[in-house]
Amino acid sequence: MTADEYQRIADTVAGAIAAGRLRPGERLPTQRAFARTHRIAPSTATRVYRELARRGLTVGEVGRGTYVRAAQHPPGPALAEPQAAGAGHVNLELNYPAVPEQSALLADGLAPLLRPDTLAAALRPSAPSGTAAARTAAAGLLTGLGLRPDPDHLLFPGNGRQALAGALATLVPPGARLGVEAFTYPMIKGIAARLGITLVPLATDGQGLCPDAVRAAHRTAPLKALYVQPTLHNPLGTTMPPARRAELAGTLEDLDIWAVEDAVWAFLHGGPPGAGRAAPGSAALRPLAAHAPDRTILVDSLSKRLAPGLTVGLALAPPSHTDRLAAALRSGGWTATGFALEAVTRWMTDGSLERIVAAKRRDAAARQALAAELLDGQDVRADPRAYFLWWQLPSRWRAETFLAAAARRSIALTPAAAFAVAAEGTQGAGPAPNAVRIALAGATFDQLSHALPALASIARGAPDDTLPE
Repeated sequence: MTADEYQRIADTVAGAIAAGRLRPGERLPTQRAFARTHRIAPSTATRVYRELARRGLTVGEVGRGTYVRAAQHPPGPALAEPQAAGAGHVNLELNYPAVPEQSALLADGLAPLLRPDTLAAALRPSAPSGTAAARTAAAGLLTGLGLRPDPDHLLFPGNGRQALAGALATLVPPGARLGVEAFTYPMIKGIAARLGITLVPLATDGQGLCPDAVRAAHRTAPLKALYVQPTLHNPLGTTMPPARRAELAGTLEDLDIWAVEDAVWAFLHGGPPGAGRAAPGSAALRPLAAHAPDRTILVDSLSKRLAPGLTVGLALAPPSHTDRLAAALRSGGWTATGFALEAVTRWMTDGSLERIVAAKRRDAAARQALAAELLDGQDVRADPRAYFLWWQLPSRWRAETFLAAAARRSIALTPAAAFAVAAEGTQGAGPAPNAVRIALAGATFDQLSHALPALASIARGAPDDTLPE
């Protein structure tokens, strides 16, 4: 056999995977059986399997065998020509945290769910209130954030965005005004537009949303509710201290308005950067919902904790609004599926979720440390626990020009304008600084090690220096 024969055989297997004849999750024969089938030496079969793994087409599991790996999205170069490390598109726009051990942990938790009797139960329609087991598990999860929730008031949307939509539909009628931080989660703008809600941008400082800004806006025209991210605000990374949370809760009471609290990233704020478990005393940073339990709907999601492909949202409403929120979720078709709910319930109760969260806290801290090193000297704002950072660009740069320069290096970023909220009576986004948000979770460490110095180099130059020759 020639030296490159194993490559030819690997190309044949790669072609079968590309054509769908070998599906993701399908187990390959043992190397000995593969060698017999192809009439090759066992050592050649070993080289074939190593080549398939090197191309990212298969994954080996100790004691279980070799399996076809799930396809990467978007597709990269031809399967027979693997992409070099550090090359190609680097997505610093989207944040989908993943750690190496999570797939194995999630697979172990799913195994009991695949029994026919258990699976049949999981495939039945699910109500917004889920199951008693799910409510108990979710109540334990939120207890770790500093709450003592009543499981009977927990509901399960399909994801975090559906939780937000349901909460806003419950609290804010069409045409009413919703106060939001001047820079906010972009999806809230689309949700509000579909629900006919008017967004009112409110000033923030280093401690988060300013209660005085809420009072001033309410005097101009009544606000019905607030949407607020007290912990690890996206995109600014600020976390509201306890005193500000208590002051904001008092403002809600005084003005007779409600709040929708977004706690999607709060799971990362469990103690010092990189800590696996919450540090003793960290529960003192209680959610706004703990300060104003009768005026706050808390929304959360498991997609950041677990994986975006199988999501379940969480919503905790006070007793006065639990039924109304459940009705909004039902009418919007925003209820979690039974299978997803059963799966995440098992992950919440068997320790898988806790171990994955601990790993993601360490991962986020490591990525922030790398970014701090590679962007040293730049005007960057970040919490060392977060998966994103806010970069105020040098004055000679406009954010749009910087994004174009980064795109020529195949690096995608998000401009400040995507997070800015337009003032009432104006079109488009509000006035935005020359800043960008960098999402650290979607790229590999190797990609970050190439992309961040490239961005720093662009920032140190002048806009004209980036034009192609």
